Amino acid sequence: METVFTPWQSLGGGALIGLAATLLMLSLGRIFGATGVLAGLFSVGPSEDRMWRLALLLGMISGPLAVLLLSGQMPVVQVPGSAFMLALGGLIVGVGVTYGSGCTSGHGICGMARLSPRSIVATVVFMIAMAATVFIMRHVIGV
Repeated sequence: METVFTPWQSLGGGALIGLAATLLMLSLGRIFGATGVLAGLFSVGPSEDRMWRLALLLGMISGPLAVLLLSGQMPVVQVPGSAFMLALGGLIVGVGVTYGSGCTSGHGICGMARLSPRSIVATVVFMIAMAATVFIMRHVIGV
């Protein structure tokens, strides 16, 4: 599988994520960490907190539908792995997010912007783990 270099799409997506994180912080004073948003949606707490979380989650899910409306076709996603590997990867990410107290959006975008030492360390660990995973998957396992 070849990795496609998409600088303009990546820049646009990053700008939109940064804008969403900024607007959430300005409007509600909340950190845009995707796993925290999802976990908070299903936890016991104030109902007004649940509504913005649901709106944000629905917005993230509806992204491919916006692409369909604008381009006439759904975005193509290729994942080089079996359903078992995807489930295992999801489990590993879930455990990592729990022990790391956040995900790439919470630490890598919002935490780094606040110069949080914990988020800087977490983001460095994410990047090292990602590089090791890609190396192992492509050059050791050969997927």
